[in-house]
Order: sequence, then structure tokens, then C-alpha cells
Amino acid sequence: MRWTTVATGMPTDWYGTDEAKRIAENVLVSQKDIGGWVKNQPYHHVFSDSLRTYYKRTKNDVGGTFDNGSTISELRFLAKVYTHFKDERYKEAFNKGLDYIFLAQYDNGGWPQFYPVRDAGEETRTDRTVPYSMHITYNDNAMVNIMNFLKDIYADVPEFAPLKIAPDTKDKARKAFDRGIDCILKTQISVNAKPTVWCAQHHYKTLAPVKARSYELASFSGSESVGIVALLMDIDHPSAAVIAAVDGACTWFEQNKIEGIRVERQRDQQGNRNTVVVTDKKAPPIWARFYDLETAKPYFCDRDGIKKHALDEIGAERRNGYSWYTNAPQHVLDAQSEWHKKWGVD
Repeated sequence: MRWTTVATGMPTDWYGTDEAKRIAENVLVSQKDIGGWVKNQPYHHVFSDSLRTYYKRTKNDVGGTFDNGSTISELRFLAKVYTHFKDERYKEAFNKGLDYIFLAQYDNGGWPQFYPVRDAGEETRTDRTVPYSMHITYNDNAMVNIMNFLKDIYADVPEFAPLKIAPDTKDKARKAFDRGIDCILKTQISVNAKPTVWCAQHHYKTLAPVKARSYELASFSGSESVGIVALLMDIDHPSAAVIAAVDGACTWFEQNKIEGIRVERQRDQQGNRNTVVVTDKKAPPIWARFYDLETAKPYFCDRDGIKKHALDEIGAERRNGYSWYTNAPQHVLDAQSEWHKKWGVD
């Protein structure tokens, strides 16, 4: 199983088992001193003595991350096991992680992918691209995950009630959430004075759309924007600005849907996986992950960063190793009408 599934997707009673308790020890030992966790680690696996020693030795290494659900998944897991065991170490680690979230937020309301920001040289060597982890990150729902977590904190959802979170901490979470909404509204890309959608990441100072990895260029995002819209639609008594942001994004989704094609996973003659686009007049609408900021046309990239306008124009490694299309915008489009009715929007 994937760690994210174990962290938050198991039956409620499972978090009171000896297995969950064993995993909680792994989560505790792997938490950085600053409060976050690194990404893509199987914390549910059995830790060897040498691995435990490694985590203890690297607790002071630079920061953690919100990428790929990291830190938020670990915090939700700790809350679940604390409900059953009431081990104060779980609560202490949870509070340290929550403080890490507050600490990582920029004054403009956004959150970076990593905090503290990664060393530029190390990032260049690791990802073979210009440094980008300092930018406000919507990619893979990083900031949306944080904000949904904060909303659950100040709303005192049952999942967190056993932690008895202090009123001033809940207030701090609400204020951090509100600053995040302000950042979202300010980063929404405007075209001809009309709000559209968002880029997967925005500059941490100027708020302009920016690139990340070499094949993740500045763009209109048909994928990451969906989580943002869903977050905005979940706000009680939305302001006029929030309503305008949601409707602007939904209009953009409607105008930029792609019809008459579907994406298939096939096998070539050598048995290798091959992602192809197939003509199908009956296929439901889909959206590209990236749209050119000037032409609004979908594009695709290899690691050379050169835009191509068809999926079959890029190499097998990126074509098959990345999600270039999505049907997720349909979910918010389907919900828009009822959302209008709920809040009396004409």
C-alpha cells in the first residue's frame, strides 16, 4: 500500500492497532526538528536500526516539504492515532508540525514547496532545472492541502477534537487560511481584465506565473486549478471576490475543454507502455494539464523544455511518466449550478 493511503485512508479502528502504533514510532523519529517531513518515504514499512539511526542523525538537515502530500499526511495520521492512544508524544509532534506550517507561510499568504527553501545548487543538481521550490506552490495541490488542513483545525472537525487545540491556535489557523485565500485571489491569472485560472506555481514575490521543472513551464493549469476552485467553493458565505474567482475559472474551463479525444494506455510491440491520444467523438471532455499563456493552446514537453503541441511529439520517458491530461475540471463544472443556488448567486 502507499503511505498516503495508510496515513489517512484506513478504517477508523485500525488507527488503534499495534500496527498503527508501530508506524507512529516511525513518523515520530522521521520528523525534522523544524517540524516537517520529507517526501515520498514509506513510513509504514518496517524501519531497520540503521534507518532509524539515519533519521535521528539527519533531524537537523534543512527542512521538510509539502510536496506530494508530505507533512499534511503525517499530521493527519498522528491525529488519528492520538485519538486511540492519547500518547502525548503524538500531540507534541502534531503541534510542532502545525507550527511548521505557520512558520512556512509567506507574508503574502502563499506557501513554498519546501521550507526552509532548498539550496539553489542542490536543487539544480537534483531536478536539472533552475531553482523553483521557493515559489508559491499549487502543484500537486500542495497549498490546497495545507489550507484544507488549516480549515479543519479552526472548524474543530471531529478528527482533531481529541487534541483539544487551543482557541488561540484555531484563530491563528483561521487567519493563515484567510491570508491564503487572499494570495489565491491575487495570483489568479487575468486576461483582458477577466479572471481565468492559475499556474501550477507563482513567483514568491511578484506572484507572476513561473516554471518549475524543465517540462513544467509557466502556463494556465488545467489540473492544479481544479483543487483551488474546489477549495473556494467550499467557503461558507463566499465574498463577491471569491464568487468572481470561481465563475471566472469555470468559464475558462468551459471555453478550453477538449472534445472528441480520449487517452489510452497501450503496449507497443516490445511490451512497453505507450500513452496515446485516440479520436473518439463520444468521449467526455478532457483538459490538458498545461496551456500556453499566450496562445491558450495545450502543450507538452520533454526535459529539454521545448513546447510541443501534440503528445506523440514528445519522447516516451515524459509521455508515459507524467499526467498530461485530466478530466477533473468536470467535477467543479458539475457542481457550479448547485453552488450558485446554495449562495444565491444569479
